[in-house]
Amino acid sequence: MKFLDQVKIFIKAGDGGSGSPSFRREKFIEFGGPDGGDGGKGGSVILKSERNLNTLIDFRYQQHFKAKRGGDGKGKNQTGRGGENLYLKVPVGTQVFEEDNKTLIFDFKEESEEFVVALGGRRGFGNTRFKSSTNRAPKKFTKGTKGEEFLIWLQLKTIADIGIIGLPNAGKSSLLAAITSATPKIANYKFTTLNPNLGVAVYDDKEITLADIPGLIEGAHEGVGLGIKFLKHIERCKSLLHMIDVTEENLKKSYSQVRKELKNYSKDLLKKDELVVLNKIDLLEDKEVKKIKNDFLKKHKVNLITLSTLDKKSISKIKPLEFIDLERSPLLKTKITLTLNSLQKLLAH
Repeated sequence: MKFLDQVKIFIKAGDGGSGSPSFRREKFIEFGGPDGGDGGKGGSVILKSERNLNTLIDFRYQQHFKAKRGGDGKGKNQTGRGGENLYLKVPVGTQVFEEDNKTLIFDFKEESEEFVVALGGRRGFGNTRFKSSTNRAPKKFTKGTKGEEFLIWLQLKTIADIGIIGLPNAGKSSLLAAITSATPKIANYKFTTLNPNLGVAVYDDKEITLADIPGLIEGAHEGVGLGIKFLKHIERCKSLLHMIDVTEENLKKSYSQVRKELKNYSKDLLKKDELVVLNKIDLLEDKEVKKIKNDFLKKHKVNLITLSTLDKKSISKIKPLEFIDLERSPLLKTKITLTLNSLQKLLAH
């Protein structure tokens, strides 16, 4: 599926139907009086969040949306049919902005949230409404009001329990594919992943959402590489899994470079729980991996594990580690300690 995380659309709610100026006309009834019905209200445009969507691509091919108009009133006091509301589905994590693309209107953080982005027009009144003791045959009626119309921006910021980050070609997509049913593009070259990929792992009957964020390079916070376009997706992740290629010549530089980009974009990103994963240990001897791990931990006080996404057995060597506090997640109500033993179970599926 193609990915789109920002789009500008035009929306218009339906106009309200006009009231009727009808008079009762029946045989043998000379002065039947007014019997004009009210018009129907216009349909509204409503945005609704869906968990199974992860892109705004549907809005690329259609940018104009209009709800139904309310029906006009009729004689015999018949009220016009109300205009049908128009529902537009958006992914959880979608933010709605005014035309300036700066003023936030609404933020979808939960599944099945609804937001009336354009209100349908009010119904017009038929002449029956204006009958009085002094005016027995009113000709007055009112037209329905116009429905609201706007140009708005939709921006998607991925919401996940775990965001998998790191430099290009660190093995992020391979890990996502190993522990979830996601099928990201995997190849041995940089920038294989051009869009965030989402996967869901099940642990103790709880769903854990993981997001594979495209690789970050120096200057990403200024738009270099895939830049700011994807840094924003990290903001919504509850915790971070920082993948590093253990064969890199300078692991300290690789780690610090990504952390620097996170800091330059938003210091709040550094406050998130983080698990550092040294990947591709199958390419080195065990003694060399152990030395690299110890040297890294001397320089960085972090939670760290080593593994190879190509060797499922390597997971069993890892001791249980509290990785993510899922109590922060709106999807889960209880705190879960995610251990590497649980990852082993996931990998075995």
